[in-house]
Amino acid sequence: MRTMPELDLHGLTVDEALPKLDSYLYNAFVNNEQTVCINHGRGAGILKSVVHRVLTTSSMVKSFRPGGYGEGGKGVTIVELSDR
Repeated sequence: MRTMPELDLHGLTVDEALPKLDSYLYNAFVNNEQTVCINHGRGAGILKSVVHRVLTTSSMVKSFRPGGYGEGGKGVTIVELSDR
């Protein structure tokens, strides 16, 4: 299993999570990270939905997918960042 940088948003409110997500994506992008993991937890799916909306509109994001077996499953999103 490959380890990758991870942002843990699990348990945060949307208002708490959004600035952390924005900052994390920017820092990962400028540091030439290729793939990162966003841990939003499972819960009611509200945070996951907001994270996916941000990822869909970000020019720094090439693609994203749900975590697979051994990656955190539906509680995480794996993000492939765009090339600079």
